[in-house]
Amino acid sequence: MGRWRKWSGGGAEEGAPLSESQRFLWGSELVYAGGFARHETGAYRLSLWQIVLRLPGLLASTARLAWAADRSAARQVLGAELGRGAAQAVALVATNSVLATLLASGELTERLRQTLPVLLLLAGAGLVGAVLRAVSTAATGRLQPKVERVASERFLGHAARVELTAIESDDFHRLLDSAQYGAGSARRMVATSTQVIGALLSLLAVAGVLTVLHPVLLPLLLLMTVPGAWSALVIARRRYASFHRWVQHLRASRVLSQLLTSPGAAAEVRVHGIGPFLLNHFRAMSQDAEREQTRLAKGAAFTGLVAAGLTGLATVLTYLALGWLLWTGVMALSVAGTAVIAIRTGSSSLDTLVSQVNTLQEESLFVADLDELGREATKRAIPVGGSALPVRPRAIHFREVVFAYPGGEADPALDGVTLSVPMGGIVALVGENGSGKTTLVKLLAGLYTPQSGRISWDEVDAAQADRAELFDRVGIVAQDFERWPFTARANVAVGRPDRPSTDEALAHAAQRADATEIVDGLPRGWDTLLARGFSGGHQLSGGQWQRLGITRAYHRGAEILIVDEPTAALDARAEQRVFEQVRALADAGQTVILITHRLASVRSADLVHVLDKGRLIETGTPDELLATPDGHFAQLYALQARAYAEGHTQEAKLPRQSRPTSRKPSPPSVS
Repeated sequence: MGRWRKWSGGGAEEGAPLSESQRFLWGSELVYAGGFARHETGAYRLSLWQIVLRLPGLLASTARLAWAADRSAARQVLGAELGRGAAQAVALVATNSVLATLLASGELTERLRQTLPVLLLLAGAGLVGAVLRAVSTAATGRLQPKVERVASERFLGHAARVELTAIESDDFHRLLDSAQYGAGSARRMVATSTQVIGALLSLLAVAGVLTVLHPVLLPLLLLMTVPGAWSALVIARRRYASFHRWVQHLRASRVLSQLLTSPGAAAEVRVHGIGPFLLNHFRAMSQDAEREQTRLAKGAAFTGLVAAGLTGLATVLTYLALGWLLWTGVMALSVAGTAVIAIRTGSSSLDTLVSQVNTLQEESLFVADLDELGREATKRAIPVGGSALPVRPRAIHFREVVFAYPGGEADPALDGVTLSVPMGGIVALVGENGSGKTTLVKLLAGLYTPQSGRISWDEVDAAQADRAELFDRVGIVAQDFERWPFTARANVAVGRPDRPSTDEALAHAAQRADATEIVDGLPRGWDTLLARGFSGGHQLSGGQWQRLGITRAYHRGAEILIVDEPTAALDARAEQRVFEQVRALADAGQTVILITHRLASVRSADLVHVLDKGRLIETGTPDELLATPDGHFAQLYALQARAYAEGHTQEAKLPRQSRPTSRKPSPPSVS
């Protein structure tokens, strides 16, 4: 038994040992059994007969996709295939009539004259079949890309409407990895279903003719095709199981190749000589995949060989049966000739049918992953509708809020936090890395919901509020904001995609963000593409990108502006201008929530909340907190001030020619 499994390629777990690259780079073997386990007990383990029984459902699933994409093309495909099946039946009947006439007794000239009308019918049936094939091919070609688009939109729509916690979840991301192939499978299911329908109708036509000719011929035809059907099913099962076990491995290999070509990693790859390191691990990962493909190929070859032997034996038995029927006089020679043609046609159609049904079954499993994503996305979707938020809230209140990341560390990111964010001023969140600042503002923005406790806008519970309205009230300028590979115009317009991105509106936002000079310096102004990987693309510096990100936030014009380390890539003067602009926004009535490690900038805040290890430990104005020398804020502030002063002292001791050329060193970060 073990030798059989070895040569047949059975069991994905019996492949060659995996390389150490997986364990070194990713900590463990990259084996994803989620989708495999789902289908292991379901559709994946269906027998050949069960798959045949599922065929109507598979065709119906494809029909729904095709109908949603292009009803006219779907009707053309179905009509053309039905016509082809009828034409083939007519051709077989005509063939039998021609053979019977030619093999009958009588004058040859008369027999030839009698066959002429039937030959014309036979030619007409062939011509009609060819025209209908062309119609079906054209309609299928029009239908396939539309089906892929519809399925892709479903995939992307599912991904876009789920909670942030779902996107950050490993389980959901693995489902995304698998479901992303559903769109391509949906496209292939259209062509496969067309072939299945064509083969099925052809087989029905042949079966009808064979049944009329002699009842024993149809079972013989089926006997010839069963081995091939078994072979296709076994190979398809192994291939699908292997894919699901290796999908994470393939994703990891793509990550390595992307790192070698990524502009962001390019400098470190070259300076640190990381290129050979990544190439070596890419080679090891690829060799793992090669061993798996070799195992599958060996199994497919062995299974195909066994099936070919069984098919050959069945073919010999079929023709021996035909010979016996002729020898005993049970079957006329003309009927035997027609039977040979019908059996060859039917065998080809049945081979196509079995092969394509297996392919359809395999592709349907990937589409099933897309359907599973839809069900899971529905469970994790951002709620639609809810309570209206106050038009002019006085404050946002956190009451005993607890939040822990799914699958994260045992300690929650926020642990019993109670605080208020008054509207119309600057509220600073201060704390060392890991204190919970960013988690808190994500909760405030509605990106997360707490496991316990309550967040309210005045007295309206944010968990019951209309999330779309909550998002509309908030704008974010994050240190790691997205640098969209679009034009400068689009990069700013995405801040408020429902608002016209006129030159006047963009210029106003750029002026407020002190980014006018940056935009004016671009080769094509607002229409400059900011992506070096494309023709005509332009590269911005980190500071210029940060200015553009602030412009985006100003263009959004949200009631609450969350500013997370907004000046990390700016020089001292630009940093000062940003904080002056933030202060001006607050004075004009906008609420600004400021997260920064540069505590000197916090002096302009109206209120400071100090966090430490997920807990609120201090609250007050900057002056109140500095008046408590033993307080956490005061100690951090003194630490930064001392380091800043020591930097000035050391610079003063240097000879003039050795001093740094920068005008003013930025205060060191707590981190």
